Amino acid sequence: MFLHKFGNNDIIYNRVKTYPRCSFFIYDAQVYYNNQMSYSGSFTSTTKNVPNGHISLYELNIDRDVNLNSYIYPFITKDGGRTSFKTISTTAFDNTFAYGDTVTSSYPLSASISKKYYQHGTSRKHITALKNTMNNYTALSDHYSFSSSLGDKSTQSLGLVSIPSIFYGSSIRKGSVSLKYYVTGTLVAELQDKNQNGELIQVSGTTFAQNRGSGSVAGVVLYDEGFLVLTGSWPLEHTSITRDYINDLTDLKKSSWQFFGVGANDGINPRADKSLCSASFDLSFEGLNYVNTVTMFAHADKGHLNHSNNPTYIARSQTYPSSSVTSSYQYVEESQLDIKNTMSSSYADPTASFAKQTYISRIGIYDDQRNLIGIASLATPVKKTEERDLTFKLKYDI
Repeated sequence: MFLHKFGNNDIIYNRVKTYPRCSFFIYDAQVYYNNQMSYSGSFTSTTKNVPNGHISLYELNIDRDVNLNSYIYPFITKDGGRTSFKTISTTAFDNTFAYGDTVTSSYPLSASISKKYYQHGTSRKHITALKNTMNNYTALSDHYSFSSSLGDKSTQSLGLVSIPSIFYGSSIRKGSVSLKYYVTGTLVAELQDKNQNGELIQVSGTTFAQNRGSGSVAGVVLYDEGFLVLTGSWPLEHTSITRDYINDLTDLKKSSWQFFGVGANDGINPRADKSLCSASFDLSFEGLNYVNTVTMFAHADKGHLNHSNNPTYIARSQTYPSSSVTSSYQYVEESQLDIKNTMSSSYADPTASFAKQTYISRIGIYDDQRNLIGIASLATPVKKTEERDLTFKLKYDI
């Protein structure tokens, strides 16, 4: 087999910047991702084996019956390399498993947004862990400051919305974040980072909500880390209206931006009075994701690639490859085999003059060690004659 080497100008590396758009709708302690519904399978309640609002990594174990022990799962054999899964601690790895044991994990792996509300003065290790990060963002806005005249995030009431990076890529696109707060299906207020500096500003809403918070900053966005810190405490509904936002009927709360996203994987479920069911939330944003792309040009020059190893390349009346001579010392193929004439003619007889031609249906890509690392298949084979130059453009996303 003859290999053609890519030239200096035949391989081009590019990086494509994309803006994947995501939206989450939270209602009645359920999360809906990009307005998608979960579909029940033959063996599972959801075909992807993940709850509503979750994305399944690799989409493995689709509609598999767990009772038949048929789930695909990752595994590692404990050896001197001490390789293990992130979910297994060093202590458990040392004490629980012996060398040669199989360490297993499980699929599917899934991710979704989550909400956490912190009351005034309560412990908040997740917020404390973001202290240095938030202070580093103060170049964009003073509202990022962990402790200032605008508030002390170590003690004040606030809400934290966490967005896994699988939904946005490298970072959240500045100026694309929108938070909409609904009550009984009516939009009462909306936040946007319209200044592209991370400040979530109330831009619209009912007359009541706008009179109390129009143009005010209700929180900040950590673009690279995927967090929304919500501190806006002004009421969005009439002050006489309270709701069960924290699963405590003895401590009903007034609607505010701190409670945006309640019910999003936070363990809070609607009470029998259905007061929380009246509130719903919409979060939308665009990600910033880079896709590395390799473009390759494969050339089929004149006079090249004009012979095929396909048995149909030889005239039908011959016995190929059984006409070869085989012994303990040599293997010699018949050198006088006739090639089938596939040239078209306007007449059935006589046929067109013979000329070599092939049909290219696949292109193999090899590394410098001649290992096949990729195959490009053509939807329709392309005719290659000796007088024709062809160039195939191959594109590979990393």
